[in-house]
Amino acid sequence: MKEKVAIAGATGFIGKWFIDTYHETYDIIALSRGEVKDDQYPSVEWRRADLYSLSSTTDALKDADYALYLVHSMNPSTRMNQSSFEDTDLLLADNFARSAEACGLKQILFIGGILPKESKDYSKHLRSRYETELTLGARSVPLTTIRAGIVVGPGGSSFNVVEELVKKLPIMACPQWCKSPSEPVDIADILNFIERSLGNEEVYGEAIEVAGPKVTSYMEMLEITSRELHKKRWIFSIPFFTLGFSKLWVALFSGTSITFVSPLIDSLRHDMRADKTQKFHWKGEVSIDRSIRKALFEDYPRINRSYETEEERNTVRSVQRLSNPGNKPAKWVADVYPRWLDKYFKFILKATVSGEIVRFHLFSIVLLELTYMPNRSDENRRLFFITGGALCKRTDMGWLEFRSVMKNEHVISAIHRFVPTLPWFIYKNTQALGHLFIMNQFNRFLKKQS
Repeated sequence: MKEKVAIAGATGFIGKWFIDTYHETYDIIALSRGEVKDDQYPSVEWRRADLYSLSSTTDALKDADYALYLVHSMNPSTRMNQSSFEDTDLLLADNFARSAEACGLKQILFIGGILPKESKDYSKHLRSRYETELTLGARSVPLTTIRAGIVVGPGGSSFNVVEELVKKLPIMACPQWCKSPSEPVDIADILNFIERSLGNEEVYGEAIEVAGPKVTSYMEMLEITSRELHKKRWIFSIPFFTLGFSKLWVALFSGTSITFVSPLIDSLRHDMRADKTQKFHWKGEVSIDRSIRKALFEDYPRINRSYETEEERNTVRSVQRLSNPGNKPAKWVADVYPRWLDKYFKFILKATVSGEIVRFHLFSIVLLELTYMPNRSDENRRLFFITGGALCKRTDMGWLEFRSVMKNEHVISAIHRFVPTLPWFIYKNTQALGHLFIMNQFNRFLKKQS
């Protein structure tokens, strides 16, 4: 009987390649936000999963033996997103770890990033990857992390930036970060490492640093790509490009959004070579020249995906990481929030609690009504459905939650799938800004608690 592997991020670069390579080896449960019409892999079971929802994620992981976690929240899935990718990644990882534990999975396998050895001053991208790793491994399901630098292969978005720069720019003045050493890994080697790790109890609870066969740099990758494309390019380094300017010109000439390019460049300023002293250190076999040739000229798996409905996208998500120096549980934070709000705004806003109903009033007007869900809450997570109020257009979709993460070092406050009554232009410039102001002030209050 085949083992069942659930893939979170199944429509991404590595996810599609895993499905294409191993759809006959494993019973694959592929998770996706939107509906997928896939006739190419009839044996693959596609399940819609909202990974922001704990209940949806738990339902999606039922019957799975192992899970492959390939999620990175670089692209917003709502009309308005008041969240950094670091905070969103933390929330998603906590949801996934909780769900995997509830479903009794044997192992979670995560593709993370190489951690620089010269400094703990990680880029936001690498720090987020490390926080995701810690959060996924914080519960009872064993975690195996494969830490890699740039993964090169057909359909890969990171290498696509290199390709587009070479195609569009005859002259490339490269800043110093382009010369940082790294060990890019071919997608075929990554897939081999994943297959080697799944169900391998020897690597449960371990981080494996993986590398390609050769140390190279981003600048050398540009040079190899130009040779493979038979493009004459003048590529040289200069010392005075700032990171900010680098992000702008890479985004402009690669046709890639700056939200994607920015964390990539921040990471490339580090020495991204794998640590050979690690207990587990695996080396790939595909040369960087061969890997780039494949990425340029070979086809890649394509999966027809339809995204969320307009109703689902036309919502608000707001995720904030709150300080928690006193290591208070989420229950305490959720309980103190309405009392603090009542005191902070005094005669303007008033919060009332009646049983499981929390209401926020502006004079006699109920702005928002929340209903506490005790059957879906615990000491470290408090869930409230948004069930009414003048500022809420839909009372059947949105929810607010507080949850403890990183061993109570932080508390995440999150609003999901909220539909405002106000027109979008007015909402963005009034209520949305007001919410951020309130959460920032609440965060200042929490910083003083110990």
